[in-house]
Amino acid sequence: MASATKKPAAQKTTAQKVGARPTAKAPAKKKATKDTTATKKSARGTTKASPATATAMKKATKDTAATQKSARVMTKATATKATATKATATKATATKATATKATATARAGGRRDATLLSTASEVQGRMLAARARGLTVGFVPTMGALHAGHAALFEEARRRADIVVVSIFVNPKQFGPKEDLSRYPRPLADDLALCARCGVDYVFHPSLDELYPAGFDTKLVAGALAADLEGAARPGHFDGVLTVVNLLLSIVQPHFAVFGEKDYQQLQLVRRMVADLRMPVEIVPMPVVRDIDGLALSSRNAYLSAEDRKKATCVYRALVAGQDAVQRGETDPGAIATVARGVVRAVDGVEVAYAAVRDGRSLKAIDKLEQPGRLLLAVKLGGVRLIDNGPLFPDARWKP
Repeated sequence: MASATKKPAAQKTTAQKVGARPTAKAPAKKKATKDTTATKKSARGTTKASPATATAMKKATKDTAATQKSARVMTKATATKATATKATATKATATKATATKATATARAGGRRDATLLSTASEVQGRMLAARARGLTVGFVPTMGALHAGHAALFEEARRRADIVVVSIFVNPKQFGPKEDLSRYPRPLADDLALCARCGVDYVFHPSLDELYPAGFDTKLVAGALAADLEGAARPGHFDGVLTVVNLLLSIVQPHFAVFGEKDYQQLQLVRRMVADLRMPVEIVPMPVVRDIDGLALSSRNAYLSAEDRKKATCVYRALVAGQDAVQRGETDPGAIATVARGVVRAVDGVEVAYAAVRDGRSLKAIDKLEQPGRLLLAVKLGGVRLIDNGPLFPDARWKP
């Protein structure tokens, strides 16, 4: 029954769709079609009637395409240039990294002998090549007879630089006529072994004629800073020091040079020379290196007998006594120096050459210790001259 009910409904719907009379809107549709046809015809007529406009539009389209093509070419050229620049920078960085890695790899294998150079031209050629590769050059000038104090200087240079150069040259121009030039120790084999252990790359060991050839007639003259202390005791000493240091710096042309504070007056004179002559090198100071009993390490300690070696520790004790006086509130430089001098004089056979408190930077005499100063000592025992120094602070920041 459900099927009989649906069938008539379906037939009625079909009859309505097929047999329905046309509605009154049919003529309007025909009119709309006619109007649309007329509009299109009118549009075609308008386009046909404006050839100049069409030409202008065609030219504008062509110009736009040309501009876009030019922009694409410029963009491509810029990208190519940027890529080339980046590649060059990457290559330069890689070159330095490769050189640094090669140096590190060589050292990682343990001891590596330093390359021994004997002429200025050899050193200059190697250092110019190193600088061209973007490597940092560090330099430590010495007179040989190397010890742990020197090793500390080499290690600091090694920490800072890609290439480390050490010079070994006993400079006759800084010795007086009655000083120990002829007997100054020259253990070259031992020195080279220490350089190797510290990772030194090059040892410059020139002959006397190499640095001072026939006709050499130039010297630097130290100024007022060299007028007293070691300068007064050793006339011409600092002229010779500055002359050879200036010569070595000119040959090696390092980025920096490391000097120990043990020869404190020398350090300040070298700093003054570098500043005055506008030399493009940094001077790096390193603290005094001491033995377990406080004696400052020095090549001349080898001259001391066993007994004198024990007596020499009074120099360190004098520095400590001076600092202790400052910590107790003493600010009179004369009184501080007297305390230090008393400690040395209490030891038989030890003579005080000088004990002085000076400004910590300029080494000028001061009336009162209000800023960091320096206590400088020189003694003689058993025919050996020893120098030492330590900073003085008006507070308790440091003990020598």
